[in-house]
Amino acid sequence: GNLSLDPVLHIGSSLTAVCTISTELEITARSLYWTLNGKRLARNTYKVLSPTESSVTLHQLNGSLQRSGDNLVCHRSNGEVLAGSCLYVGSPPEKPINLTCWSRNTKDLSCRWSPGSQGETFINTKYILKYKLKWYGKEKDCEDYTGQMYTCYVPRDLAIFTPYEVWVEASNQLGSAASDVITLDILDVVTTDPPPDVLVSRVGDLEDQLSVRWGSPPALKDYLFQAKYQIRYRVEESDEWKVIDDAGNQTSCRLASLRAGTVYFVQVRCNPIGIYGSKKAGIWSDWSHSTAASTPGIDRSHIGSCDSKPTEHNSTLRKELKQFFGWMRKHSYGCTDVSIKLYDQWRVWLQKAQKTHDQVSKDKTHLLIRHISRQQIITVGTHDIGPVKRRKKQHFAVLCDPQKREPKDLFILLINRLTFDCVY
Repeated sequence: GNLSLDPVLHIGSSLTAVCTISTELEITARSLYWTLNGKRLARNTYKVLSPTESSVTLHQLNGSLQRSGDNLVCHRSNGEVLAGSCLYVGSPPEKPINLTCWSRNTKDLSCRWSPGSQGETFINTKYILKYKLKWYGKEKDCEDYTGQMYTCYVPRDLAIFTPYEVWVEASNQLGSAASDVITLDILDVVTTDPPPDVLVSRVGDLEDQLSVRWGSPPALKDYLFQAKYQIRYRVEESDEWKVIDDAGNQTSCRLASLRAGTVYFVQVRCNPIGIYGSKKAGIWSDWSHSTAASTPGIDRSHIGSCDSKPTEHNSTLRKELKQFFGWMRKHSYGCTDVSIKLYDQWRVWLQKAQKTHDQVSKDKTHLLIRHISRQQIITVGTHDIGPVKRRKKQHFAVLCDPQKREPKDLFILLINRLTFDCVY
Protein backbone atom coordinates (compact mmCIF):
# COMPACT_ATOMS: atom_id res chain seq x y z
CA GLY A 1 0.00 0.00 0.00
CA ASN A 2 1.00 3.65 -0.16
CA LEU A 3 0.09 7.07 1.24
CA SER A 4 0.90 10.58 0.04
CA LEU A 5 3.98 12.52 1.26
CA ASP A 6 4.16 13.59 4.93
CA PRO A 7 1.93 16.67 5.25
CA VAL A 8 2.51 19.79 7.40
CA LEU A 9 -0.74 21.24 8.73
CA HIS A 10 -1.93 24.09 10.90
CA ILE A 11 -3.56 23.27 14.22
CA GLY A 12 -7.33 22.90 13.69
CA SER A 13 -6.99 21.61 10.10
CA SER A 14 -8.80 18.60 8.65
CA LEU A 15 -7.10 15.80 6.76
CA THR A 16 -8.20 12.95 4.48
CA ALA A 17 -5.66 10.20 3.78
CA VAL A 18 -6.06 7.37 1.26
CA CYS A 19 -4.44 3.94 1.47
CA THR A 20 -4.15 2.15 -1.89
CA ILE A 21 -3.41 -1.58 -1.87
CA SER A 22 -2.10 -3.84 -4.61
CA THR A 23 -4.47 -6.38 -6.15
CA GLU A 24 -1.71 -8.95 -5.72
CA LEU A 25 -2.29 -8.96 -1.96
CA GLU A 26 -5.70 -10.55 -2.43
CA ILE A 27 -7.30 -8.43 0.30
CA THR A 28 -10.03 -5.81 0.12
CA ALA A 29 -10.09 -2.27 1.39
CA ARG A 30 -13.05 -3.13 3.63
CA SER A 31 -10.81 -5.29 5.85
CA LEU A 32 -8.32 -2.49 6.56
CA TYR A 33 -8.14 -0.36 9.71
CA TRP A 34 -6.24 2.83 10.71
CA THR A 35 -4.19 3.92 13.75
CA LEU A 36 -2.84 7.28 14.88
CA ASN A 37 0.20 7.08 17.15
CA GLY A 38 -0.62 3.43 17.80
CA LYS A 39 -4.24 4.06 18.80
CA ARG A 40 -6.95 2.50 16.61
CA LEU A 41 -9.24 5.08 15.02
CA ALA A 42 -13.02 4.78 15.09
CA ARG A 43 -14.59 2.89 12.20
CA ASN A 44 -16.87 5.85 11.37
CA THR A 45 -13.80 7.82 10.27
CA TYR A 46 -13.06 5.29 7.50
CA LYS A 47 -14.49 5.21 3.99
CA VAL A 48 -14.10 2.52 1.33
CA LEU A 49 -13.51 4.31 -1.97
CA SER A 50 -13.01 1.15 -4.03
CA PRO A 51 -12.05 -2.48 -3.48
CA THR A 52 -8.38 -1.34 -3.30
CA GLU A 53 -8.73 2.08 -1.63
CA SER A 54 -9.57 3.01 1.96
CA SER A 55 -9.65 6.57 3.29
CA VAL A 56 -9.71 8.08 6.75
CA THR A 57 -10.77 11.65 7.61
CA LEU A 58 -9.59 13.55 10.70
CA HIS A 59 -11.08 16.88 11.81
CA GLN A 60 -9.80 19.65 14.14
CA LEU A 61 -6.29 18.26 14.44
CA ASN A 62 -4.36 19.07 17.60
CA GLY A 63 -0.66 19.90 17.71
CA SER A 64 1.68 16.97 17.14
CA LEU A 65 2.50 15.00 20.24
CA GLN A 66 6.14 14.58 19.18
CA ARG A 67 8.61 16.59 17.12
CA SER A 68 9.12 13.68 14.75
CA GLY A 69 5.45 13.87 13.74
CA ASP A 70 2.31 11.87 14.45
CA ASN A 71 2.23 8.41 12.88
CA LEU A 72 -0.87 7.69 10.76
CA VAL A 73 -0.79 4.03 9.69
CA CYS A 74 -2.94 1.76 7.47
CA HIS A 75 -3.11 -1.93 8.63
CA ARG A 76 -4.28 -5.28 7.38
CA SER A 77 -6.82 -7.07 9.55
CA ASN A 78 -4.01 -9.11 11.16
CA GLY A 79 -2.19 -5.94 12.20
CA GLU A 80 0.43 -5.94 9.45
CA VAL A 81 1.44 -2.44 8.40
CA LEU A 82 0.60 -1.66 4.79
CA ALA A 83 1.48 2.04 4.61
CA GLY A 84 2.09 5.02 6.86
CA SER A 85 2.70 8.75 6.97
CA CYS A 86 3.96 11.32 9.47
CA LEU A 87 1.63 14.22 10.17
CA TYR A 88 3.23 17.49 11.29
CA VAL A 89 0.56 19.60 12.96
CA GLY A 90 1.58 22.87 14.55
CA SER A 91 1.74 26.63 14.19
CA PRO A 92 4.17 29.13 12.70
CA PRO A 93 6.62 30.70 15.18
CA GLU A 94 5.74 33.89 16.94
CA LYS A 95 8.03 36.87 17.19
CA PRO A 96 10.82 36.05 19.72
CA ILE A 97 10.75 38.36 22.74
CA ASN A 98 12.82 39.32 25.80
CA LEU A 99 16.16 39.28 23.97
CA THR A 100 18.98 40.10 26.42
CA CYS A 101 22.75 39.77 26.06
CA TRP A 102 25.80 39.93 28.30
CA SER A 103 29.57 39.75 27.91
CA ARG A 104 31.87 38.01 30.38
CA ASN A 105 34.91 40.22 30.92
CA THR A 106 34.41 41.87 27.46
CA LYS A 107 35.74 38.72 25.73
CA ASP A 108 32.54 37.08 24.47
CA LEU A 109 28.79 37.54 24.06
CA SER A 110 25.91 35.39 25.29
CA CYS A 111 22.26 36.04 24.46
CA ARG A 112 18.97 34.64 25.71
CA TRP A 113 15.40 35.06 24.42
CA SER A 114 11.86 33.70 24.81
CA PRO A 115 9.97 32.04 21.92
CA GLY A 116 6.93 34.33 22.14
CA SER A 117 3.75 34.43 24.20
CA GLN A 118 2.36 31.24 22.65
CA GLY A 119 5.68 29.48 22.99
CA GLU A 120 5.06 25.95 21.75
CA THR A 121 4.78 25.45 17.97
CA PHE A 122 4.52 21.61 18.18
CA ILE A 123 6.85 21.13 15.21
CA ASN A 124 10.57 21.61 14.74
CA THR A 125 11.36 25.33 14.87
CA LYS A 126 14.81 26.75 14.23
CA TYR A 127 16.10 29.85 16.01
CA ILE A 128 19.13 31.76 14.70
CA LEU A 129 20.79 34.60 16.60
CA LYS A 130 22.16 37.18 14.19
CA TYR A 131 24.47 40.11 14.88
CA LYS A 132 26.39 42.80 13.00
CA LEU A 133 28.23 46.03 13.65
CA LYS A 134 25.69 48.82 13.54
CA TRP A 135 27.13 51.05 10.83
CA TYR A 136 29.14 48.59 8.80
CA GLY A 137 30.18 44.97 8.73
CA LYS A 138 28.70 41.74 7.51
CA GLU A 139 25.73 40.03 9.15
CA LYS A 140 26.86 36.96 11.12
CA ASP A 141 25.09 33.95 12.58
CA CYS A 142 25.76 32.74 16.11
CA GLU A 143 26.82 29.09 15.93
CA ASP A 144 27.04 27.76 19.50
CA TYR A 145 23.60 26.70 20.80
CA THR A 146 24.90 23.99 23.11
CA GLY A 147 23.92 25.76 26.33
CA GLN A 148 20.42 26.24 27.69
CA MET A 149 17.40 26.32 25.39
CA TYR A 150 16.90 29.65 23.60
CA THR A 151 20.48 30.81 24.22
CA CYS A 152 23.51 31.25 21.97
CA TYR A 153 27.17 31.98 22.62
CA VAL A 154 29.64 34.03 20.55
CA PRO A 155 33.09 33.13 21.94
CA ARG A 156 35.45 35.60 20.24
CA ASP A 157 36.21 38.27 17.63
CA LEU A 158 34.06 41.01 19.13
CA ALA A 159 34.79 44.72 18.91
CA ILE A 160 34.49 47.25 21.74
CA PHE A 161 33.65 50.97 21.48
CA THR A 162 31.39 50.08 18.52
CA PRO A 163 27.71 49.17 18.92
CA TYR A 164 26.24 45.92 17.62
CA GLU A 165 22.79 45.17 16.31
CA VAL A 166 21.45 41.82 17.54
CA TRP A 167 18.21 39.97 16.72
CA VAL A 168 16.71 36.47 16.52
CA GLU A 169 15.01 34.83 13.54
CA ALA A 170 12.65 31.88 14.02
CA SER A 171 11.38 29.60 11.24
CA ASN A 172 9.60 26.30 10.65
CA GLN A 173 7.64 24.67 7.81
CA LEU A 174 4.63 26.89 8.48
CA GLY A 175 6.27 30.32 8.60
CA SER A 176 8.92 32.61 10.10
CA ALA A 177 9.24 35.60 12.43
CA ALA A 178 11.98 37.92 13.70
CA SER A 179 12.49 39.66 17.05
CA ASP A 180 13.01 43.35 17.50
CA VAL A 181 16.59 44.47 16.87
CA ILE A 182 18.46 45.53 19.99
CA THR A 183 21.54 47.76 19.89
CA LEU A 184 24.29 47.25 22.43
CA ASP A 185 27.91 48.09 23.14
CA ILE A 186 29.94 45.24 24.62
CA LEU A 187 31.19 47.58 27.38
CA ASP A 188 27.60 48.26 28.46
CA VAL A 189 26.70 44.61 29.09
CA VAL A 190 29.79 43.36 30.90
CA THR A 191 29.57 40.89 33.74
CA THR A 192 32.48 39.15 35.41
CA ASP A 193 33.46 36.14 37.46
CA PRO A 194 32.44 36.02 41.13
CA PRO A 195 34.89 37.79 43.47
CA PRO A 196 37.79 35.49 44.37
CA ASP A 197 39.45 34.76 47.71
CA VAL A 198 36.42 35.38 49.91
CA LEU A 199 37.55 35.19 53.54
CA VAL A 200 35.24 35.32 56.55
CA SER A 201 36.78 35.62 60.00
CA ARG A 202 35.96 36.60 63.54
CA VAL A 203 36.58 40.10 64.86
CA GLY A 204 38.57 39.32 67.98
CA ASP A 205 36.22 38.26 70.78
CA LEU A 206 33.24 40.24 69.49
CA GLU A 207 30.26 37.90 69.59
CA ASP A 208 28.02 39.69 67.10
CA GLN A 209 30.45 40.46 64.27
CA LEU A 210 32.28 38.81 61.39
CA SER A 211 34.77 40.35 58.97
CA VAL A 212 34.38 39.64 55.24
CA ARG A 213 37.17 40.26 52.71
CA TRP A 214 37.44 39.42 49.02
CA GLY A 215 39.47 40.14 45.90
CA SER A 216 38.53 42.31 42.92
CA PRO A 217 37.80 40.59 39.55
CA PRO A 218 41.21 39.51 38.18
CA ALA A 219 39.97 39.34 34.57
CA LEU A 220 39.26 43.08 34.62
CA LYS A 221 42.47 44.22 36.31
CA ASP A 222 43.64 46.05 33.16
CA TYR A 223 40.34 47.91 32.66
CA LEU A 224 39.29 51.27 34.04
CA PHE A 225 36.07 50.63 35.94
CA GLN A 226 34.39 50.93 39.32
CA ALA A 227 33.17 47.73 40.93
CA LYS A 228 30.06 47.56 43.06
CA TYR A 229 29.64 44.66 45.47
CA GLN A 230 26.77 42.93 47.22
CA ILE A 231 27.01 40.53 50.15
CA ARG A 232 24.50 37.99 51.28
CA TYR A 233 24.65 35.70 54.29
CA ARG A 234 22.55 33.13 56.14
CA VAL A 235 22.73 31.07 59.27
CA GLU A 236 23.70 27.43 58.87
CA GLU A 237 20.26 25.99 59.57
CA SER A 238 18.34 28.33 57.23
CA ASP A 239 17.99 28.72 53.47
CA GLU A 240 16.94 32.37 53.76
CA TRP A 241 19.60 34.88 52.71
CA LYS A 242 19.95 38.43 53.99
CA VAL A 243 21.37 40.79 51.35
CA ILE A 244 23.54 43.86 51.97
CA ASP A 245 23.19 46.24 49.02
CA ASP A 246 25.39 49.04 50.33
CA ALA A 247 28.79 47.33 50.35
CA GLY A 248 29.99 49.92 47.81
CA ASN A 249 33.26 49.46 45.93
CA GLN A 250 35.35 48.36 48.91
CA THR A 251 36.69 44.81 49.13
CA SER A 252 35.86 44.33 52.79
CA CYS A 253 32.87 44.67 55.06
CA ARG A 254 32.03 43.97 58.68
CA LEU A 255 28.81 42.13 59.46
CA ALA A 256 27.38 43.25 62.78
CA SER A 257 24.42 42.48 65.06
CA LEU A 258 24.75 38.78 64.32
CA ARG A 259 23.72 35.90 66.54
CA ALA A 260 26.45 34.79 68.93
CA GLY A 261 27.68 31.20 68.74
CA THR A 262 26.29 30.73 65.23
CA VAL A 263 27.74 29.49 61.94
CA TYR A 264 27.17 31.88 59.01
CA PHE A 265 27.56 31.21 55.29
CA VAL A 266 28.60 34.23 53.21
CA GLN A 267 28.65 34.94 49.46
CA VAL A 268 29.77 38.00 47.47
CA ARG A 269 29.04 39.16 43.91
CA CYS A 270 30.32 41.97 41.71
CA ASN A 271 28.88 44.48 39.27
CA PRO A 272 31.61 46.03 37.04
CA ILE A 273 30.06 49.41 36.32
CA GLY A 274 31.49 52.25 34.25
CA ILE A 275 34.05 50.28 32.22
CA TYR A 276 35.94 52.85 30.14
CA GLY A 277 33.29 55.43 31.00
CA SER A 278 30.20 53.37 30.14
CA LYS A 279 27.01 54.99 31.45
CA LYS A 280 25.13 51.69 31.85
CA ALA A 281 24.50 50.05 35.21
CA GLY A 282 26.36 46.83 34.45
CA ILE A 283 25.31 43.22 35.10
CA TRP A 284 25.77 41.36 38.38
CA SER A 285 28.10 38.35 38.41
CA ASP A 286 27.10 35.00 39.87
CA TRP A 287 27.47 34.66 43.62
CA SER A 288 30.77 33.31 44.92
CA HIS A 289 30.91 29.90 46.55
CA SER A 290 29.82 29.92 50.18
CA THR A 291 32.46 30.63 52.82
CA ALA A 292 31.62 29.96 56.45
CA ALA A 293 32.70 31.11 59.88
CA SER A 294 31.15 31.04 63.32
CA THR A 295 30.63 33.87 65.75
CA PRO A 296 31.86 33.32 69.32
CA GLY A 297 29.53 33.60 72.23
CA ILE A 298 26.08 32.59 73.35
CA ASP A 299 22.91 32.70 71.27
CA ARG A 300 21.47 36.17 70.72
CA SER A 301 19.26 36.95 67.71
CA HIS A 302 19.54 40.17 65.71
CA ILE A 303 19.46 41.33 62.10
CA GLY A 304 22.86 41.77 60.44
CA SER A 305 24.23 44.82 58.65
CA CYS A 306 27.58 46.34 57.69
CA ASP A 307 27.67 48.46 60.83
CA SER A 308 30.18 48.16 63.64
CA LYS A 309 28.69 47.53 67.11
CA PRO A 310 31.55 46.26 69.28
CA THR A 311 31.06 44.12 72.37
CA GLU A 312 33.66 42.65 74.74
CA HIS A 313 31.72 39.67 76.08
CA ASN A 314 33.67 36.41 75.73
CA SER A 315 31.56 33.27 75.61
CA THR A 316 31.93 30.09 77.61
CA LEU A 317 32.10 28.17 74.32
CA ARG A 318 35.14 30.13 73.16
CA LYS A 319 36.92 29.57 76.48
CA GLU A 320 36.26 25.84 76.24
CA LEU A 321 37.54 25.78 72.68
CA LYS A 322 40.73 27.62 73.68
CA GLN A 323 41.29 25.15 76.51
CA PHE A 324 40.61 22.22 74.23
CA PHE A 325 42.98 23.26 71.43
CA GLY A 326 45.65 24.29 73.93
CA TRP A 327 45.45 20.85 75.53
CA MET A 328 45.67 19.23 72.09
CA ARG A 329 48.79 21.22 71.16
CA LYS A 330 50.43 20.22 74.44
CA HIS A 331 49.82 16.51 74.02
CA SER A 332 49.62 15.89 70.27
CA TYR A 333 53.34 15.71 69.36
CA GLY A 334 53.31 17.63 66.12
CA CYS A 335 49.77 19.04 65.77
CA THR A 336 51.29 22.52 65.90
CA ASP A 337 48.77 24.36 63.74
CA VAL A 338 45.65 23.31 65.63
CA SER A 339 43.54 26.43 66.15
CA ILE A 340 40.08 27.81 66.64
CA LYS A 341 39.67 27.91 62.84
CA LEU A 342 39.42 24.11 62.74
CA TYR A 343 35.98 24.33 64.29
CA ASP A 344 34.77 26.61 61.48
CA GLN A 345 36.38 24.40 58.84
CA TRP A 346 34.70 21.36 60.31
CA ARG A 347 31.25 22.98 60.09
CA VAL A 348 31.81 23.90 56.42
CA TRP A 349 33.04 20.42 55.51
CA LEU A 350 30.29 18.77 57.49
CA GLN A 351 27.66 20.49 55.37
CA LYS A 352 29.46 20.00 52.03
CA ALA A 353 30.91 16.49 52.34
CA GLN A 354 28.80 13.77 50.72
CA LYS A 355 31.05 10.76 50.17
CA THR A 356 32.41 8.19 52.60
CA HIS A 357 36.19 7.96 52.93
CA ASP A 358 37.28 4.81 54.80
CA GLN A 359 40.95 5.76 54.91
CA VAL A 360 43.18 8.73 54.15
CA SER A 361 46.64 9.28 52.66
CA LYS A 362 49.31 8.79 55.31
CA ASP A 363 51.44 11.69 54.09
CA LYS A 364 48.70 14.26 53.60
CA THR A 365 46.81 14.26 56.91
CA HIS A 366 47.22 16.07 60.19
CA LEU A 367 43.83 16.28 61.87
CA LEU A 368 40.70 14.32 60.99
CA ILE A 369 37.17 14.79 62.22
CA ARG A 370 34.91 11.81 61.63
CA HIS A 371 31.13 12.19 61.65
CA ILE A 372 30.33 8.52 62.23
CA SER A 373 26.56 8.87 62.06
CA ARG A 374 26.89 10.29 58.50
CA GLN A 375 29.91 8.12 57.61
CA GLN A 376 32.14 11.08 56.72
CA ILE A 377 35.85 11.68 57.30
CA ILE A 378 36.92 15.29 56.96
CA THR A 379 40.56 16.32 56.45
CA VAL A 380 41.48 19.69 57.96
CA GLY A 381 45.29 19.73 58.15
CA THR A 382 48.55 18.10 57.01
CA HIS A 383 50.68 15.63 58.94
CA ASP A 384 51.50 11.89 59.13
CA ILE A 385 48.83 9.88 60.88
CA GLY A 386 47.03 6.60 60.52
CA PRO A 387 43.34 5.97 59.87
CA VAL A 388 40.76 7.02 62.44
CA LYS A 389 39.64 4.25 64.77
CA ARG A 390 35.93 3.75 65.33
CA ARG A 391 34.65 5.08 68.64
CA LYS A 392 31.18 5.28 70.12
CA LYS A 393 28.62 5.94 67.41
CA GLN A 394 27.28 9.08 69.05
CA HIS A 395 30.76 10.68 69.15
CA PHE A 396 33.06 12.45 66.74
CA ALA A 397 36.57 10.94 66.92
CA VAL A 398 39.74 13.06 66.48
CA LEU A 399 43.10 11.29 66.11
CA CYS A 400 46.10 13.58 66.59
CA ASP A 401 49.10 11.42 67.46
CA PRO A 402 50.50 8.81 65.02
CA GLN A 403 53.17 7.64 67.43
CA LYS A 404 50.91 5.85 69.90
CA ARG A 405 48.60 3.12 68.68
CA GLU A 406 46.52 2.48 71.77
CA PRO A 407 44.25 5.06 73.45
CA LYS A 408 45.96 6.43 76.56
CA ASP A 409 43.63 9.22 77.50
CA LEU A 410 40.10 10.29 76.67
CA PHE A 411 39.16 13.95 76.56
CA ILE A 412 35.47 14.69 75.96
CA LEU A 413 34.39 18.23 75.32
CA LEU A 414 30.89 19.45 74.57
CA ILE A 415 31.12 21.88 71.64
CA ASN A 416 27.91 23.48 70.44
CA ARG A 417 25.88 20.47 71.66
CA LEU A 418 28.18 17.96 69.87
CA THR A 419 30.51 15.56 71.73
CA PHE A 420 34.09 15.07 70.48
CA ASP A 421 36.57 12.37 71.51
CA CYS A 422 40.28 13.23 71.30
CA VAL A 423 42.14 9.91 71.24
CA TYR A 424 45.86 9.38 71.79
